[in-house]
Formats: sequence, C-alpha cells, structure tokens
Amino acid sequence: MIKQISSCLLALVMVAPPLLADDSKEAERLQNCGTVLKEIMDIPDDIPEDLIDKAECIIVFPSVLKAAFVIGGSYGRGAMTCRSGEHFTGPWSAPSMMALEGGSLGFQIGGQATDFVLLVMNPRGARSILKSKVKLGADASAAAGPKGRTASASTDATLRAEVLSYSRARGLFAGISLEGSTLRPDNDANQRVYGRKLEAEAIIMKGSVAVPPPAQQMIAELNRKSPKNTSDPNSLKE
Repeated sequence: MIKQISSCLLALVMVAPPLLADDSKEAERLQNCGTVLKEIMDIPDDIPEDLIDKAECIIVFPSVLKAAFVIGGSYGRGAMTCRSGEHFTGPWSAPSMMALEGGSLGFQIGGQATDFVLLVMNPRGARSILKSKVKLGADASAAAGPKGRTASASTDATLRAEVLSYSRARGLFAGISLEGSTLRPDNDANQRVYGRKLEAEAIIMKGSVAVPPPAQQMIAELNRKSPKNTSDPNSLKE
C-alpha cells in the first residue's frame, strides 16, 4: 500500500513541473504585456492618445521573434483586453490570451525581438476576433497605425480600418501592416490562466471575470490613462 502511494506521489511530482512552467509562462507574458503598454502610454509619440481613447480593444504581443515565424504555423502570443459592456463603454476587461500567426512576419520584423500592439477600432472587429480566427485584411480590415502626438485620427486608413497595427523594435515604434496574418483566441492558455475552461468572448464581454494578478498592471494602466471611450457613439451600434 505504501509502495502504491509512493508511486502515485512520484507520478504527480513528475507531472506537476510542466503544468507549473506553463502557468508561469502565461503569467510572464501578461506581465510583459503590462510593461509594454505602460512604456507606450508614457510616450504619446508612439501611439496617438486619441486613437487609444477611441479603441474598443487593445491586443499586445510582447517580444515576438523572427525565429518564431521561420516555420509555417509558428506564432506570437499575447493578450487582448476590451472596454467592458455591450457597447464597449465600461472599464477595461480581464484579458483573453491571444495568438498571432503569419509566415510573412519574419521578413517584416528584421530579426530582433519586436513588440506588436493592435488597436481594435470598432465593435464588429472586436466581436469577430473574440469569436474565432480572423485573417487581417480579409475577415477584418487592417492598416498600419499613424504615429505621433499630433497624428490625425481622421485619415482614410484609420476611418476604414477595423484594426490598426504598430510594432516596436530596439525602442523605435512604427506603424506596420499585418495584412495576411491571423489572430485567434488562445483558449488553452486562457484555461491555464483562469484555472477553468473559458472562451475569450465570455472573459471579455460578460465583465464578471476577475483580472488575474499578472495582468493587473496592464488593466490598471489602461483604466488610468484611457478610462473613457471617446469613439463616435454611432459606431457603437455597428
């Protein structure tokens, strides 16, 4: 009997480390998302403040490496948060883990670790991304986001695009087109973060899911710097 119990305990010990490692990886990813967002929002020349104020959701992919995109099917991982409530007018939600996929990205990001930040500019784009895999430029319109404190938020590209994309490498920020890449909720990662099976839409739209500790910096920074949705009220009905 004692031998059987010892065998069971040994099996549990052997299984536990990978699970803990996965949880730690997701926690580190969320913390990195918070760091990237804080750095961005402390420098308005990176992404115009008025665009962040008009965004329904923000998706952050920290430290994506070119090597990750050499083989087809590889991807970057990050997190998405939206303003809560049916019309995206409430505080920022708990995050859903997300995956970014696309073989062509390796040629665009030049070999060094690169942060990607995507602004989702209308409810239709937000709901599409939360429900399933979305191809940028096909299922959701995308454009390189304008830069600078005084960049106009009323450019044709901004008005048409559902997703505005930015990249940062070696401290330099730039608008970058991610057309042809795909976004999808990473529900396996969500299960590791929240300890139960949760779909991305349920995490973000219901507003009843608590923000996990590793994501608190990310959400607190957004609530502090961009507490109010200033987008056109008519767009909230789309």
